[in-house]
Amino acid sequence: MKKNIYWMLCPLFILLTASCNQAQQNKISVADKGSTEKVMTQDYNGPFIGLDGDTLTKVVKSDAEWKAELDAQAFEVLREAGTERAFTGNLWDNKKEGIYTCGGCGIPLFSSATKFKSGTGWPSFYEPIREENVAEKTDSSYGMSRTEVLCARCDGHLGHIFPDGPKPTGLRYCINSVSLNFVEQKPKN
Repeated sequence: MKKNIYWMLCPLFILLTASCNQAQQNKISVADKGSTEKVMTQDYNGPFIGLDGDTLTKVVKSDAEWKAELDAQAFEVLREAGTERAFTGNLWDNKKEGIYTCGGCGIPLFSSATKFKSGTGWPSFYEPIREENVAEKTDSSYGMSRTEVLCARCDGHLGHIFPDGPKPTGLRYCINSVSLNFVEQKPKN
């Protein structure tokens, strides 16, 4: 009798395990503030919120569509995970107040309030505006293991994250200027 129950429950166990695994793959887990571990998935569908408060959906385009919209350097960095040279981007030393948005899809990524001078030659932030707006994945290129930062809405390559940032998170989101646009916000009087 025990053997029969086992064989009847085995398919149910397999089905439940597969369902749990699929559910785990269909979400981005929010990391603890000190952690750089986050699950990257292509299936995350929002909610993304624009600067105007509107709900935004996932952006999926062909390489041809991206090439028509982006200049050559932006395409190389955002779509092919390239890197601009240090101290050459137009935002690495920007001191204005505002919001840094994705250069590919316009979703808000970082606030000037979290930007800091890292000395690296790229804009650096200690946390994103919303955890859901950025995704991370392991980058094993060039013989090293780093954590790549992507726009969760359009999957554009932004830069890398390192555990050597300031408090309160201890993180440094090292981002290519060409991956970003800047929307200045006038100080309130």
